[in-house]
Amino acid sequence: MTEHVNTGFERGTDGPKVILAGVDGSESSLRAAAYAAGLARRQNALLALVYVQPVVAAGAALGAPVADTTGEIAEGLVAEIRASAERLKGIYAVRWEFHTFRGDPYAGLVSAAQELMADAVVVGASEQAGHRIVGSVAVRLVKAGRWPVTVVP
Repeated sequence: MTEHVNTGFERGTDGPKVILAGVDGSESSLRAAAYAAGLARRQNALLALVYVQPVVAAGAALGAPVADTTGEIAEGLVAEIRASAERLKGIYAVRWEFHTFRGDPYAGLVSAAQELMADAVVVGASEQAGHRIVGSVAVRLVKAGRWPVTVVP
């Protein structure tokens, strides 16, 4: 009799080991990161903070150095997150990493969650009025049905 040993990745069996939080500098994404940090602390999980750097079609930027601008945003987010982590270090320690992916926010977060083997995804609620009608990144992540998704207002 052959015993089947599952060597594959299995989500959610003992609580999350990797909690992914999407950050873009908006107030709601920073609240989502703070919420995810609390979850990571309680679950003793790794907090993966992910910024999705937009890819703009050639010519769409009308000569503006978009890559430089989004790179500056990523650097600013890292600095802000590091400062927050330093302030909170005395209160509780959270293991965290910062990752930058490229693409549209939904595809970037899906790629990040797959590559980082996230057990849970935390995002801020969209602050754009049109997303209430068309559907936000958060709604698309929930509909994908691959991870538990928490949307922080």
